[in-house]
Amino acid sequence: PKKPFFFPKTPLFPPEQRVVLVACGPFTPSDGVAFEPLSDLLEVVARDRPDVCILFGPFLDAKHEQVESCQLLGSFTDVFKLCLRTIVEGTRSAGSQLVLVPSLRDVSHDFVYPQPPFPSLDLPKEDRGRVLLVPEPCTLDID
Repeated sequence: PKKPFFFPKTPLFPPEQRVVLVACGPFTPSDGVAFEPLSDLLEVVARDRPDVCILFGPFLDAKHEQVESCQLLGSFTDVFKLCLRTIVEGTRSAGSQLVLVPSLRDVSHDFVYPQPPFPSLDLPKEDRGRVLLVPEPCTLDID
């Protein structure tokens, strides 16, 4: 005979609420690499101050027209580092835990699956504890 299912008496999650913001790239318009959508997102992070901010790539999209036509003003790596530096600095004041997940379309990263995390960034000391670079796929345990 099957046993009946009982809900646990203690909650599975802590009583305090966590705010998690999730966003997926690309973070540029299709006709330029000015990162206006990323700036808008960082304004939301500064305003809402989420506990965790999970960002999925692509951060510099392989299918972007300036990437495909080799019209970027810098190398893929330089533009990508600028993007990540903008994200890290733009989320610092909110104090959010930042999780960066690569995409197979990230032009400056390995395009194999499963995908390794981004290489370790040269982060300022105050950001090292709050920025997490994860592989794709991954499992996150928040709290």
